[in-house]
Amino acid sequence: MITSSKFTRALLVRAALIAALCVQSLEVLQAQQPAEPPSRQAGQQSDRQPGGQRRPAAALPALTFEEYEPKSTLVVEENPRPRASFPFVDVHSHHNRLEPEYVDKLISEMDSLNLRVMVNLSGGSGDRLKQVIAAYKGRYPDRFVVFANPRFDDINEPGYGARAAARLEADIKSGAQGLKVFKNFGMDLKYAGGERVKVDDPNFDPLWAKCAELGVPVLIHIAEPPPFFQPIDRFNERWLELNQFPGRARPPDRYPPFDTLMEERDRMIAKNPKTVFILAHLGYHGSDLARLGRLFDRYPNAYVDIAAVLAELGRQPYTARDFLIKYGDRVLFGKDIYEPSEYTYYFRVLETRDDYIEYYRRRHAFWRMYGLHLPEDVLKKIYSGNAMRLIPGMKQER
Repeated sequence: MITSSKFTRALLVRAALIAALCVQSLEVLQAQQPAEPPSRQAGQQSDRQPGGQRRPAAALPALTFEEYEPKSTLVVEENPRPRASFPFVDVHSHHNRLEPEYVDKLISEMDSLNLRVMVNLSGGSGDRLKQVIAAYKGRYPDRFVVFANPRFDDINEPGYGARAAARLEADIKSGAQGLKVFKNFGMDLKYAGGERVKVDDPNFDPLWAKCAELGVPVLIHIAEPPPFFQPIDRFNERWLELNQFPGRARPPDRYPPFDTLMEERDRMIAKNPKTVFILAHLGYHGSDLARLGRLFDRYPNAYVDIAAVLAELGRQPYTARDFLIKYGDRVLFGKDIYEPSEYTYYFRVLETRDDYIEYYRRRHAFWRMYGLHLPEDVLKKIYSGNAMRLIPGMKQER
């Protein structure tokens, strides 16, 4: 029989053994801790507290999304393209200044880029158009093309379409070579009663028909990037731009949904099969090239430019390359906001196979781009061939 004193002594022995094992285990663990780096100088504070625990890290300064601009450590071959490999036509540019010095400076910059012809989409109509044509084509007749713009000041009066068509015909006789429709059409343009002017509004059918009759294209801006129609939250790809420019948002209480505008646009194209429509900015299908391909397949009179959507192409190099090779006859080069230093990004993405190319406007794209390395025949179509074919009166390159 085990007495109380014997039981107590047994417990004490067991406790002593357990304590000894714990001490031994602690010594083993401490021995396995990495030694202080040999570079640590005498007197330099260790990042560990007594007992081996790491000291709390110092708090890092808070950064906003706008302030965070990491510099890439990637080392790869780079092939800058300050000048296009082939002469090109920029079908999407805007210039309102008429001074000879400004036009002369443009020509000098164009020559440095290999920009053969610039299309000024901001021609206006009537007397203003004549002034723009004189300022640009009057000095350099083969280097500029000017598009007319429709007026909307008499849209509430009966017979608007016929008057708009007549004005266009007069503008073409004055030297315009196409029609540019700005982005208020379909979104902000309204009748006197507040009704939105829809993209497929039959009042405009005479104008589109006149373009077909005269053989001039319509370069038309419909809608805005899809994220502009979406909630402005942490999931929105264009959050930075919408945060910096809140007025660019297209909330549902003020604007129709993106897909509604696309459906109206498609009906407009379908009912005017003889009119050439060049949809600005890849028709805002840069993030869904398969959808744009289906549009091309349905409507042979539909084309696009690549103005201000380079980042969409550059982030999907395999898909974009295949798309541009397949539909090379339907895509035209365009830049939009004129800044000579930014053309090089277009040349580099279209011509090279470079990796991880930084985009020039972060609010448009926080991602990097990759070169498409397009075949020479496709490049020539996009750079100039398609524009020369669609815009009348352009001097053909020899």
